[in-house]
This record gives sequence, structure tokens and C-alpha cells, in this order.
Amino acid sequence: MSKAFTRESDDSGESPAVSRPVSTLPPGVKNYLTRDGAERLRKELHDLVEIGAKDAGRLASVEQRIALLQASLGSAVVVEPPPRPWDRVRFGATVRVRERNGNEAKYRIVGIDEIDVDRGWVSWRSPIATALLNARVGQRVRFRTPAGEEELEIVNIDYESLISNR
Repeated sequence: MSKAFTRESDDSGESPAVSRPVSTLPPGVKNYLTRDGAERLRKELHDLVEIGAKDAGRLASVEQRIALLQASLGSAVVVEPPPRPWDRVRFGATVRVRERNGNEAKYRIVGIDEIDVDRGWVSWRSPIATALLNARVGQRVRFRTPAGEEELEIVNIDYESLISNR
């Protein structure tokens, strides 16, 4: 086999370096996380390191995720919920909104590493979160989607889930 298809150090016994994943945040933008989001990432990192320690054969398959979690947690800025009264939408808020058609939906504004579309957890950098941030109950906000402009009315602002997870 040609040396072009092998590593120079095949007989060194070292595993190849895992490339660091590129951050999805623009340079200089803070990596905000909720407290419970940071705790979930720390637990996942711990569990993956334990798997690698117990089963070296599986380590290679989890190395990239470990590197991603370490980078995320290393740059994380944990944001605590604001003091009461919760009259404005801030990072970490769970916001209940009413759409133009009368349907209600809930969104929780979280860090980019906490996004969970199935649970309604949206990045603080998303168009919907950008529109909701700093809004008050009763206020209407507008934002653009691929389907056109949307309008939402803020029905409720809550941080209770953040407080109860302490």
C-alpha cells in the first residue's frame, strides 16, 4: 500500500488527534447557558469520560463529543434567572405566547448548546427569541420567518423551572 494512504506514525501507537469542532457562535459572542443546561452538559461530559475510561474501544467514538462539551463548558457564561417581578422576557425565560390564529405556544430561551425544538427551547440568537427578549406581558412582537412575518402576544413570563432546578 502506498504511504499516501497511511499515517506517517502508524507504528507510534498514538491515536490520531481529534479536530476541535468549530463554534457556531460568531467570534466575540458569549456562550450563555442556563444553570440547568450547564449541569446537563457537565453530566453528559462526565458520563462520556466514564464510558471511555471503562471501555477504551468506545473512546474514539465519543472523543469528538467530549471535545465539544469541554469547549462549550470552557467558554460558558452561566446566566441566573432575574429577581422578581418577572415582568420582562430575559434569557432563560419560558414565555407563553398567543399567535394571530388564537393558538398558544411556549418557548424557553436558552443557550445554543441547550436547543431542543421538541420542547420549545430556542436559542437566544434565534429570530423568535430576539423578538421576545425584553418584551412584557400583553406586548405584541413581530419577527420574520421563511413563511413571512409573524406576530405573537406575550401571555406569560416564567422562570420557575429555573428556580426549582437549583
